[in-house]
Amino acid sequence: MASFEQIKWRDPNGQIIACVEKIKVMRENLEELQQMAQDCLEDALLMGCDEQQVREVLTQLIASLDNPYADGDK
Repeated sequence: MASFEQIKWRDPNGQIIACVEKIKVMRENLEELQQMAQDCLEDALLMGCDEQQVREVLTQLIASLDNPYADGDK
């Protein structure tokens, strides 16, 4: 398991986010995501899927996430 405790979260201006509750939510979200991705990988391997392909699809999935709060096109 990756350790998310040491991540220093920053806002878009580079300032460190110090709110304990925000940091806790981020850590919990990442732990849940990691467990879901691990389950997905294990299921895929048990079904005979290629590990590298599954990892590539998971990477593409993360890269395709949409920011609903973006200020216009970037």
